[in-house]
This record gives sequence, C-alpha cells and structure tokens, in this order.
Amino acid sequence: MTDRPKTLRRLAEAGSWRHINGPLFRKYVALFLAVVCVVLLVNGLFEAGFAYQEHKVSLIRIQHEQAEAAAAKIGQFIKEIESQVGWTTQLPWSAGTIDQRKFDGLRLLRQVPAITELAQLDSAGKERLRVSRLAMDVVGSQIDFSQEPKFAEAVAKKVYYGPVYFRRESEPYMTLALAGTRRDAGVSIAEVNLKLIWDVVSQIKVGEHGQAYVVDAQGRLIAHPDISLVLRNTDMTRLAQVKAARAAGAGTPTEPVKVGQDVRGRDVLTAYAPVARLGWLVFAELPVNEAYAPLYQALARSGALLLAGLALAFLAGLFLARRMVVPIQAIRAGAARIGSGDLTQRISIATGDELEALADQFNRMAEQLQDSHTYLERKVEERTHQLELANLAKSRFLAAASHDLRQPLHALGLFVAQLRGHMKSAEGGRLVDRVDAAVTAMNELFNALLDISKLDAGVLSTNITEFPIAQVLRRIESTFAEAAREQGLSFQLVLNSAWVRSDPILLERIVLNLVSNAVRYTDSGSVVVGCRKRGDMVHIEVWDSGPGIPEDQRRNIFGEFYRLAGGNTHGGHGLGRPSFDGL
Repeated sequence: MTDRPKTLRRLAEAGSWRHINGPLFRKYVALFLAVVCVVLLVNGLFEAGFAYQEHKVSLIRIQHEQAEAAAAKIGQFIKEIESQVGWTTQLPWSAGTIDQRKFDGLRLLRQVPAITELAQLDSAGKERLRVSRLAMDVVGSQIDFSQEPKFAEAVAKKVYYGPVYFRRESEPYMTLALAGTRRDAGVSIAEVNLKLIWDVVSQIKVGEHGQAYVVDAQGRLIAHPDISLVLRNTDMTRLAQVKAARAAGAGTPTEPVKVGQDVRGRDVLTAYAPVARLGWLVFAELPVNEAYAPLYQALARSGALLLAGLALAFLAGLFLARRMVVPIQAIRAGAARIGSGDLTQRISIATGDELEALADQFNRMAEQLQDSHTYLERKVEERTHQLELANLAKSRFLAAASHDLRQPLHALGLFVAQLRGHMKSAEGGRLVDRVDAAVTAMNELFNALLDISKLDAGVLSTNITEFPIAQVLRRIESTFAEAAREQGLSFQLVLNSAWVRSDPILLERIVLNLVSNAVRYTDSGSVVVGCRKRGDMVHIEVWDSGPGIPEDQRRNIFGEFYRLAGGNTHGGHGLGRPSFDGL
C-alpha cells in the first residue's frame, strides 16, 4: 500500500476536486449546514415569537392605559360641568329668586363654554327660566317637562345623562340634568356641546400616526382628531372593535378585538376603556405597520446574524466534509473500476481506520472474483449453447409437424368432399359431416401450431392499417351464422361505424377463434358479437350462454397448452385458445 500523500496526489492528478465535490461531499456539507441552520432557525423563531407576543401585549397595554387616561379625563370633564350646574339648584323657587337664578345662569355660561343652554324647572316640572348662547332668554314660559326623562329621571336619580344628539346634523350635544337636594329646588337642565371633548382627544399621542376617539352608547362618533368625521355624524358600529366593545358592555361574552381596521381601512392595534356612567367608549389605535416596525428591524438584524452564522457553518462544513470524503471517494473510484470489470484494480487507502479495512475487503473480493470469472464464463457459454439448440429443435419440430401433417389432412379433406357426393342416405350424410368437422378442427389445430413456431422463430410480423371494424365483424357473421343456426343457437351481430388501426388479418383470427369457441361449446341459447367505442378505444366483445370459465382459472387460459382444471369436458386442445364464455 502507498501512503496518504501519494493517494491524494493520484486524486489530484485525476481531477480530485471534481470527484470530491460529489453527492457524499454535498451530503456531509448539507447535513452539517442543516444542523446548524435548524438550531439557529429554531432559536430565532422562538425568540421572534416571544418577542412578537411580548411586543404586542406591551403595545396593547400602553394603548389601554392611554384609553383609560382619556376616559378618566372625559369623565372628569363631565363631572366638572355637573359640579358647576349643581350650584344652580341650591336656591328654592320663589318670585324673588328669578333674577338671582338668571344671573347665576348667565355667569355659568360665561364660566363653562361647553354649556350652550341652561333651563331651570320648578318642582312640578314646568320651565321657569331658560338662558342660551344660541337663542333669546326666556322667563316664565311654563312649558311642562314633567313627563320627559330629563325631568323624571333627574328627580328619581338626582342626575340624568341624556343620549348624544347632533344639532343641525353636525355638532354633537348631550343633555345633563341635575335635581336639587331640596324638593322645591326643581331641576336644572344643561345642553352640553361635546365638541370641546376634542381638546382632550387631540392631546392623546398614540405613536406617530395613531389616534384616539370616543363613541357614544349608540356607536356614533362624538370625538376624533379629524373633526370632519364627527361633524358628519359617523357611525362606528361597522368596526369590529367597536362592535365587540359594545357587546362586552351589554353583558354579552366576547373577546375584545386587538387587531382591527380603522375608519380608513388600515390595520390597527386597538384598545378601549369605558367612560364611567355615560356608556361611552374611548378607543386608542395604532397602525400595525408602525407598531411592529421596531420588531421588524430586530428581526432583520437577527436574520443578518443568522445568514452570517450559516455562511460560517457552510465553510466549516466544506473543510470537515472534504477531509472525510477524500478516502471515501478513493474507495468509490476503485470499486467502480472493479465493478466495470477491471478485476486487477486494487484500492490503496492508508487512514488506519475502518475505511482502510473496507478497502482491504474490496481488494480480497476482487481477487476472488478474478479467480472465479473464467470458470463462470465457460459455464454460461455452455448453458447458452444448450438452450439455443433446444429452442431450435422445438421450432423445427413444431414447424415440421404442422406443415407435414397438413398434407395428408388436405388429402383427407378432398376425400370427404368426394365421399359427400356419393352418399345418398341421411345417416351417411351425417357421418360425412362429422368427419368434415373433425378435419376442420384438426386444420385449426395445425394453424395454431404453425403460429407458435413462427412466434418462437421471431418471423411473425404485423401489417398495421386503418379499416372499418364492421368489415371484420361481417366476415365473422358470414362464417358462423349458418353453423350457429344449425346448432339451434341465436347468432346476433352488433355493429359500429368506428375505424380501427391494427392488423386486419391477425385481428380477424383472434375474433374468429373466440367466436369459434363460443359457437362450438354452447349447447343452447345465443351468441352475441359486437363492438362499442369508449373514448379513443374500440371494445370488441363476444358473449355466449355456454358454461363459462371459472373465475380462479381466467388468468391462466392464455398460457400455451393450458387446459381447465378438472378435465376438458368439451374436447378442447389446450393451445391457448379457450372460450371466453360469459365475458
């Protein structure tokens, strides 16, 4: 054996890199790379998944806190208005207090810009005073409001928050009614302009392009950074997050929508908080692409690190795989030359491990093969020569038998024809018919033997042409229709106008054999011959009412000299031409 440097030199001379860079080399590199890739990728996916969830939960928590803070500010805003209106319910109703109440009302309008109108009702629910920014002040109108909710509920609950309505179909308003602590103090009703809530909402900063907005109990927009949406009386109930939040507020179990769409159709992260006692909802929303932008940047950095790690793993895999594959490729090349017939080839590997032992095994195997190769070749030649002689003898016998026996059979046929002309009695005619039938059967047997000899000799060829299938079937009918009627059988032909591409003579022989068996071995009933087209194929079928072929023997009936198990009750010859009864 040579040493390792000589082995490497021989590989280099034969184009070592091209041989080394083969399937096994690529497999080791791919395996090493796959292991590193899976570890890094799984770690990266877990880290990305946890980071995604944590980032999402953190953003929604922050937005929820912002929504709660905004809801608290709005609640405080309404509470301050409620506190200011409460001062107007301290005085009892009397003729001397009207001027004082009017003065207090005008001062309230100056101090609270959100209140556009203040009406004061006596304990009976009749209007005694109304001061307004939008209309003339009215004193002593005596309009009865005792049946309206803003009076009845204020008396019963001390405070009434009316639903949001839009004055002039643009500006949102709500009615706030407070009852005095004394029974004769009456009820003060303030109409509050909710446009001023916009100041609270617009100060909420949700990211760079996020926003906060407020909807009332009916789902209509009452505060939004885009004031035009509020002035258009926008219905927000079509948004999934608003629908879910209202359902939760109504006591219907539902999962809050954390990712939805805003009024402009953008995907947003959303959180909400209710405004206490008013039934309003404050939403804080941040576009998804902005929310996850820091996460995407982190993933991009992780991806870059992953690619760098894969590149290093690839280089390390190349180095390790090349050191492992060099001796393996030497064994492969030597084994290939031995397998191709060069039994003088010997493999030289000096690695001192299992690979060197494997090379020694190949060398011993080559020596044994070289010793037995000559003996095996001689045996194969002898057996091949014997088989050729046997096949030649069989073919000559079959050809000679079918050809030579046909001569006396022909003479016998002429004799039967002459004998038929001299027979006068009916009994003699029947005997002649039987002899003629036997001669015909023997002639068919010799034709079959001759075909078998041609197939063995490889001289039987086909002549493929296109012809109408009806042409073949009509000749079949003319051959067997009369014989079937003489046997008391009904012979029926089903034709088709299709053309086929085949050898007309061989095809006719095949169908003729099938119909011959059907007529010969059917004692009573009928024989049907027909064809039908299915797609691009034409199916020729022969059906008869004979005894049929057992199911367990149908796969064997085309074998040469096969006869049905249990004896041939119909006198068949077993030359691969059985009846297709019942098919």
